[in-house]
Amino acid sequence: MTAARPRAVLWDVGNVIVRWDPRALYAKIFKEPADIDRFLSSVCTLDWHVEHDKGVAFPDNAAPLIARFPEHEAEIRAWDQRFDEMLSGPVPETAAVIEALADRDVPQFALTNMPQSKWPVVQAIAPRHFGFFRDAIVSGDEKVIKPARRIYEIVLERTGLAPADLLFIDDSAANIDAAMDMGFHTHHFTDPARLRAAVERHGLL
Repeated sequence: MTAARPRAVLWDVGNVIVRWDPRALYAKIFKEPADIDRFLSSVCTLDWHVEHDKGVAFPDNAAPLIARFPEHEAEIRAWDQRFDEMLSGPVPETAAVIEALADRDVPQFALTNMPQSKWPVVQAIAPRHFGFFRDAIVSGDEKVIKPARRIYEIVLERTGLAPADLLFIDDSAANIDAAMDMGFHTHHFTDPARLRAAVERHGLL
């Protein structure tokens, strides 16, 4: 069990700091919800997208999918070309906590499964808040994704901190479990309204 209090925060990004939902884009492309469901469950699936998070370039990942679904070429390419339309702004409760931590000079870092080419797009959604971060570990750069142990090791190498120094906040139970196994303090982000109290319990606010 991790004993010492953390002294820094390690943030996940998607749906913790910035809202991300492919449906926000494809609701503009398909008229019927059932068509959106069908496309996202059988064509541009999250299993397909995770290859971008691992560092595979969008054109390289799209080519075999377009070969399988040529009738959906435009929609497949939209995943890359209109990625910004999947983003719908910062999570207000998280933004408030980031600012409060910055006011107390608490070191903050990001650890995100994200295509390298889209990181600047995501940062542009909340430039003030990302500006408080001392470093960001982006899976597309590292070619490894959460919950693999290696990406957490990269965090420790880059920050110079020990697991017990960090409070890791993520909306994925698998990512949280992997961090807990390594000795990180953790908060499973499921309700934005519970975030500040969780950070306060760890003595950071």
